[in-house]
Amino acid sequence: MSKTLRGADIVARSLEQLGTTKVFTLSGNHIMSIFDAALETKLELIHVRHEAATVHMADAWGRLTGEAGIAMVTGGPGHANAVGALYTALAAESPMVLLSGHAMTSELGRGGFQEIRQADMAAPVTKASWTSTSAANLGRDMAEAVRIATTGRPGPVHVSLPSDLLDENVEANAIAWPDKKYAPRVVALADAAADAILDAVAAAKRPLLLAGPQLAHTGGRALVAKLEAATGAPVVIMESVRGLRDATLGTYASILKRADLIVLLGKPLDFTLHWGAETALDPSCKLIVVDPEGLLVERAVKEKGGSIALACVADAVPAIDALIQRSAKRTPRDRGWHTEVHTAIDGRPKAWAELKSQTPGKLHPAEVFRALRPIADRDPDTVLICDGGEFSQWGQAMLKAERRLINGIAGAIGSALPFAIAARSYEKKAPVIAVLGDGTFGFHMSEFDTAVRHNLPFVAIVGTDSSWNAESQIQLRDYGRDRMHGCALLPTRYDQVVTALGGYGEMVDKTENLPGAIERAIASGKPACINVMTESIAAPAYR
Repeated sequence: MSKTLRGADIVARSLEQLGTTKVFTLSGNHIMSIFDAALETKLELIHVRHEAATVHMADAWGRLTGEAGIAMVTGGPGHANAVGALYTALAAESPMVLLSGHAMTSELGRGGFQEIRQADMAAPVTKASWTSTSAANLGRDMAEAVRIATTGRPGPVHVSLPSDLLDENVEANAIAWPDKKYAPRVVALADAAADAILDAVAAAKRPLLLAGPQLAHTGGRALVAKLEAATGAPVVIMESVRGLRDATLGTYASILKRADLIVLLGKPLDFTLHWGAETALDPSCKLIVVDPEGLLVERAVKEKGGSIALACVADAVPAIDALIQRSAKRTPRDRGWHTEVHTAIDGRPKAWAELKSQTPGKLHPAEVFRALRPIADRDPDTVLICDGGEFSQWGQAMLKAERRLINGIAGAIGSALPFAIAARSYEKKAPVIAVLGDGTFGFHMSEFDTAVRHNLPFVAIVGTDSSWNAESQIQLRDYGRDRMHGCALLPTRYDQVVTALGGYGEMVDKTENLPGAIERAIASGKPACINVMTESIAAPAYR
């Protein structure tokens, strides 16, 4: 008799063949067979406390490694809990796959256990979403999901796995295992197009090349540096929902307004650029659009019409490689404009060095990050995680890190703690530091339990101002102080919460105590929370 394998074994072994080492998961009825099958592989299951956290962790893994992160949850409500987090990964152009258990195929349409239209639910926040229909083809489905997630503009993919397919026994010779035909497909930039772009850059007085979130990682930043060296033109990576007001980018808005040529290298023409309106660009500025998605090329042409000098479909990384190669026999342009751009982006107001709290027992955010900066800068491999909100904007503005994860273009908050856990599961030695506000902390504070169980230490710096400060600032600006409501939080001892979960915690209400607290947190070797009492200060503004 020929050997057979369960569908669950096919899934687990296919993931292993595809290079997966970790699966971020939360158990449930529909996927218990995959938990069992994983015992026969080298897959490590990192078992979390909420399904959304599995997606955030897979998202962070994808951003840090360039590989497809894998999240796995049960069907029905488990899947529903996970779906919302996919939007953050989609906007961040992060390669990842969500695998969800699913009601049995024999029960569909009959009111099966936890039966919902899962693929339809995930479709708007993924590159592709489907339900497997054949146990023999589960390996093919895994390979196709990873291929789509890592091809072109990276992004999340969802596959639902009916539990009867996972339990089905399949003859070994009938199994469709992953093979080379499922490798990522590359759309290169033609030499003629590369030469035309380089000609336009050389002819422009103030060209600006813009890249999207998929290049906001160590490898992407290194590639961008090579492109700048090859052409002499400045390149800016845009990865924040705040767009022209991104705290990381200094006085970028004024620089963008002066550009006479914008080259979009996989950066969509969207709200972060005001769709190229006169509020963002000089009306005479020309645009070149290079994007892996034809629909986004067409959208840019529709938005800007006669301002488009060239538009073509190509993947961002191969396009940059082509520009670097075709620049080899050219003389790089004078770097005066390049220097001016980076001086504007990297410069910070001198007054920030003197900012201090005006409230006893609380720190100004600038004081927090002045104290954290030498610790974060000590190791070039430090992973810095900055979630959304006003407090973290100060962190983004004042701290530098080649390996940085932010909440991204989605503008959603709450991902910082899962990001930190995934980062530590990848980075074994260098510090992993998460910066977040107290509102954000509440989303996934229970994941400290996950970090403790899996021995994944990191340090969370929580700015506690007892409010949803970003929303408070909007209410204050738009409606006035007497109409502010619904944004108050308690001055909770989050450090004690973490201590109760088995981690390390300290509360800090004086600037001079912060460096020592951070050092003790790192030295503890535990998942740690430094709960810093802070003033409610708006995000940094540049004048």
